[in-house]
Amino acid sequence: MNEDAPISPFSDEYFMKQAIQEAQKAFDANEIPVGAVVVCNNRIIARAHNLTERLNDVTAHAEMQAITAAANFLGGKYLIDCTLYVTLEPCNMCAGALAWAQITKIIYGAKDEKRGFTRFTPSPLHPRTEVVSGIMKEESSELIKEFFTKKRMSL
Repeated sequence: MNEDAPISPFSDEYFMKQAIQEAQKAFDANEIPVGAVVVCNNRIIARAHNLTERLNDVTAHAEMQAITAAANFLGGKYLIDCTLYVTLEPCNMCAGALAWAQITKIIYGAKDEKRGFTRFTPSPLHPRTEVVSGIMKEESSELIKEFFTKKRMSL
């Protein structure tokens, strides 16, 4: 993708760029840089990033924060007709929560080879959830690589 080319609103790249901005907030706060947005009817209804360090809570992943914010916005626990854009493939815990929320679509950037939900069979997702991977994967994975390189250098 040409970085100088404008990104049209309502495209997967536009919404993933918003998730990457959330990941940058996590990076700046010394959190593992994962960001997420939930979109419903071409409108961002929730923005979130990892807060595990700040909240001292292993469940405070970007996806979990986004699910809660979106459910609060919608006034109900189900995220039917919603899409989650997340910079890193969700873990099994987050995939399970997304299944319970009955999210319609998940779009993620970078694959998580160690902890991603696609390592598990059968899939923990709701059977009707559509999954798209690899949208802006280079930008998503670069932020994570930079974070862990910085962490290793400070040891």
